[in-house]
Amino acid sequence: MLREISSPAGNPEHEWLTFRDLRATLHEFRRTHGFGRGISAVQIGETKRLIYLEFEGTPYQIANPAFEHLSRETFELWDDCFSFPNLLVRLKRSRSCRLKYLDEKGMERVLECEGALSELVQHEMDHLDGILAIDHALDKHSFTTREEYERRFRRGAAG
Repeated sequence: MLREISSPAGNPEHEWLTFRDLRATLHEFRRTHGFGRGISAVQIGETKRLIYLEFEGTPYQIANPAFEHLSRETFELWDDCFSFPNLLVRLKRSRSCRLKYLDEKGMERVLECEGALSELVQHEMDHLDGILAIDHALDKHSFTTREEYERRFRRGAAG
């Protein structure tokens, strides 16, 4: 299912059950795995263009999003994914983006994103189009397990 392209969602006000499920699933995943900032509907078996994010304490219920802008300036990062919790992939993302979407009340909104929020939005948008982080890997050496990442890049950097 993760390779399917999601269809436009109906009226966001009628999607409250899906948004509730996305929020609950994200919270449970965060409780059991210790990370997680966003989830798309396809990750819970719904091929609708819906995303739920929690970033720096702010929740976002995003329906039918579309990019208005992706910066040419990029940055590299180790990306992880709810769907493959023990795999990290080295990739590039645009440093900034602008996203047009409908909120949970059906109101059109624009989200200006920089850095970590830009990366998160791009990751979740990819899910809506059947694209996975592994598709953006820089090269064949751009994959690591979470355990190896922690050992080499987090703890290993200090010593």
